[in-house]
Amino acid sequence: CLFPCSMADTGVLELLRLIEKADDGVDSVDAASRLGVDHQVVVGAVKSLQSLGDIISAEQRSSKHWELTEEGSEIAKQGSYEARVFSAVPLEGLAQSDLMKLPFGKIGFSKAMSNRWIKVDKAQEGGPRVYRSVDSVVDQVREKLLLLQKGSGSQLEDKDKNELKKRKLLSEVTVKSYWIGKGNSFSTTITKQETELTPEMIASGSWKEKKFKPYNFEAMGVAPDCGHLHPLMKVRTQFRQIFLEMGFTEMPTNNFIESSFWNFDSLFQPQQHPARDQHDTFFLSDPALSHEFPQDYLERVKRVHSEGGYGSQGYMYDWKIEEAQKNILRTHTTAVSARMLYKLAQQEKFTPVKYFSIDRVFRNETLDATHLAEFHQIEGVVADYGLTLGDLMGILHQFFTKLGITKLRFKPAYNPYTEPSMEVFSYHEGLKKWVEVGNSGVFRPEMLLPMGLPEDVSVIAWGLSLERPTMIKYGINNIRELVGHKVNLQMVYDGPICRLDS
Repeated sequence: CLFPCSMADTGVLELLRLIEKADDGVDSVDAASRLGVDHQVVVGAVKSLQSLGDIISAEQRSSKHWELTEEGSEIAKQGSYEARVFSAVPLEGLAQSDLMKLPFGKIGFSKAMSNRWIKVDKAQEGGPRVYRSVDSVVDQVREKLLLLQKGSGSQLEDKDKNELKKRKLLSEVTVKSYWIGKGNSFSTTITKQETELTPEMIASGSWKEKKFKPYNFEAMGVAPDCGHLHPLMKVRTQFRQIFLEMGFTEMPTNNFIESSFWNFDSLFQPQQHPARDQHDTFFLSDPALSHEFPQDYLERVKRVHSEGGYGSQGYMYDWKIEEAQKNILRTHTTAVSARMLYKLAQQEKFTPVKYFSIDRVFRNETLDATHLAEFHQIEGVVADYGLTLGDLMGILHQFFTKLGITKLRFKPAYNPYTEPSMEVFSYHEGLKKWVEVGNSGVFRPEMLLPMGLPEDVSVIAWGLSLERPTMIKYGINNIRELVGHKVNLQMVYDGPICRLDS
């Protein structure tokens, strides 16, 4: 026999004999009743027999029947609440307060009153008193439940069944069963089919007499254990691919620690700017200062800040090297753009470039559902002769179209290191309103000319966060569920591939 002893003991072989005796077949529920086993045992046996080939035929069916609830079974045994209340009231009556103390008192009282089996005399001394209104009663609720319990529910009308269902004494149950018949290879004796061809079988030649279970070449394999990309990394890959398709080169962004000089001063951001305060920026205590700077460039930056130049009056303040030396966790990847543009300016002959970066930046923010102390910034930079605001708008349209965002608006804005500057808005079809998706501008001459770039070279740039589009794409409302210690690893495991609708 194929089955373990425990299954054989529960009547699997008897099931095959039942099928053998039945001309047209047998229902699995009926078979379970005849064999005195649980229906699920028979269902398990049917599935095991099906796996052996065409021994049996099994057609799945479903049927509905009425079943007593736990409360219904108790009433079928002890009587309805109203009948019990009637029995509890003696001929001389019973105080209503005493009746209500009984477990079935409240429900039974209202039902017995509506049946007019009892009455209440409120004029009695000591409070209302309950008396019988009739000499005897017939407990029809119990009688109906007993009929259903015996399997004679067909004698009841649907109205009666629905009334009992409303009282939660009865429930309609859908039973899924099998109609089991003989297959083309039907037999009451089953030989175990082998699942593996072993070296011993080959050596002894016993494989010739054995039956082998056919291979299912369409069965799914076991999924290999492997790592899974975080949703941020999936969206980052898509953004990176878009930049590469547009001919951009990725900037090296592997230094999270930056000096204030490259993060702020080189961008023509004054030393008294609020963004340089401790409540906005993380300062390092060790090493606290940087010492290596291109001296001639540093002097030109100092001059344009304190005295002006290149057609600008500057900020007219006392620029201090001590402020520029302070080490910080970079607040934007534009610090990397500044380094790359300075490096470009040192070439003998200027060549147009397109740079991009996607990496982490740090701000001393108040944490909430949409802000963290660290996030990823996406930045694009284009340097060429004679670039205008129109070129910036055109490249932004091309970039956002590849993201599947076609409706764009631009709004004038202020940034210390770009002029003109624009905020970029997109129409959100779900929210039915315009939402900000990025910031952009043309780098100021006070930033570019001290680096040594030619006067007729313009640099356009734009930036946005990686977290916001990721949260929209994956339907995440709280950024702390995307990044940090509260991330659900199952979300990372189940997250689908990111495909931006370009």
